[in-house]
Amino acid sequence: MAEHRNLDVIIVGAGFSGVYQLYKLRKAGFSVKVFEAGSGLGGIWYWNRYPGARVDSDFLVYQFSLEELWKDWNWREKFPDRQEIVEYFDYVDTKLDLSRDISFNTRVTSASFNITTNRWSVFTDTGVIVNPRFLVLCTGFAAKPLFPDIPGLDTFQGVVHHTSSWPEAGFDMTGKRIGVIGTGASGVQLIQEAGPIVAHLTVFQRTPNLAVPMVNQSPLSAAAQNKMKREMYPIIFKRREQTFLGFHYDTIPRNLFDLSAEERYLLLDDLWSQGGFRYVFASCKDVLLNEKANDETYAFWRKRVHERVRDPEMQRKLAPEKAPHPIGAKRISLEQSYYEVFNQPNVALIDINENPIVEITPKGVKTRDGVVHELDVLVLATGFDAVTGSISQIDIKGTDDVAIGDKWKKEGLSTYLGMAVSGYPNMFFPYGPQGPTAFCNGPTCAEVQGDWIIDCLIYLRQHKYTRIDATREASEAWVQRVVDIFSQGLWAHTKSWYTGANVPGKRVEPLNFAGGLPLYLSLIRESARDGYAGFTLTLDTDIDARI
Repeated sequence: MAEHRNLDVIIVGAGFSGVYQLYKLRKAGFSVKVFEAGSGLGGIWYWNRYPGARVDSDFLVYQFSLEELWKDWNWREKFPDRQEIVEYFDYVDTKLDLSRDISFNTRVTSASFNITTNRWSVFTDTGVIVNPRFLVLCTGFAAKPLFPDIPGLDTFQGVVHHTSSWPEAGFDMTGKRIGVIGTGASGVQLIQEAGPIVAHLTVFQRTPNLAVPMVNQSPLSAAAQNKMKREMYPIIFKRREQTFLGFHYDTIPRNLFDLSAEERYLLLDDLWSQGGFRYVFASCKDVLLNEKANDETYAFWRKRVHERVRDPEMQRKLAPEKAPHPIGAKRISLEQSYYEVFNQPNVALIDINENPIVEITPKGVKTRDGVVHELDVLVLATGFDAVTGSISQIDIKGTDDVAIGDKWKKEGLSTYLGMAVSGYPNMFFPYGPQGPTAFCNGPTCAEVQGDWIIDCLIYLRQHKYTRIDATREASEAWVQRVVDIFSQGLWAHTKSWYTGANVPGKRVEPLNFAGGLPLYLSLIRESARDGYAGFTLTLDTDIDARI
């Protein structure tokens, strides 16, 4: 890439956000390249190879809204599995001719901003160095795996796999003794795949997953999809910007207890039957704001789960009388047969609050009761250092020569508009810290934030600005807005990756803008209309340094 050292833009990551940025910036006439650590497109879906990996968003909104893409593509399932998503990215790559501008198997290790040239120096593990005017981090919210600090983990004589780094060639679990630590989204999906085929499955659970039915519908007919494309697709893509999560459905503008008992039951039953995130996010507007409304929603959920789990002890562990946290206050997981797995005689569920893991031995997992749960395979479904970890794991230094991870650790998370950081000029990130990230459909976020970033770069080029930096004052006001909004929801009282509480030693603070997509869009677009209010723009005084 020597001939591209002084690019306009370097993009880090080739998932939905990176692909969208590359395509749009290239069309706008920018010189732009992508560095991607994997050997293919897809971002998180390149790495999500564990058995059962599947999208938790409806195919209607889990795709690009570009007509040149959706007009010739049909999905097989309502909630596509990992293989179908990989095929979709291959299709997108071919259709948009993307790979010619992507350096695969290239991980960005560090970046520093030069205050003289107003350019970034970006360093990679392959030795390639480039000096773009702008750095766009499309690293997503789940790029830094979290490994548990359990004594003896390195002594285990069996096979250990983290769900984020499953072997590319796959791994056959059939007939093996499997242990799974963690019951988040990837744990749920893997457990329901492993249960029917393994010799024995031991699940180590810290917090019950309040998962809701996926209600997957397959196969989807091409005829039905083609009919939808003629009228519904454009409407759905526009509708995304009008809803809290960037989906095609939204909360009901009424409080749950404004309804009669009969209306509440019928509403919850209908949402349950429809499946997906609707159970919480197409319910009444106060379900995540009011404890009484949330308790009612949990009670209905618990009843439905108990109907599927036979053993009273399993019922108690999986769906206790008192909710472990407000339902929906942690990221909701979707399941297809998760609860039925625990009816199998070859499945054990260890509540590690009652019986903690003491150590990993060469033979398996030892719990406080002295039992060694002997295993052939140990699966770590322990999640990620989410949202900030994707960025802070790169040694990025701004105008004060301080790594961004160190800055956030010392001073607390600070961004402006959830897309820029004061003191790190000419750097943007969609789907990242203090944006609507955890509360937004991924492709929706990739496009609406992506369009804002692209429009900003076009504006800077038109007006001959070579530097843009968020002001400290605007950043402080944004942080306060994020905190104030987040504190109104029940998620503020829940230990989760929404606040970094899942990472030992990490500062606990709101990592996401929880005010909904419509409010977020109005705020970022207001800044743009006002000439990018909240930023300091620097004119190009050197004709040779122009974009």
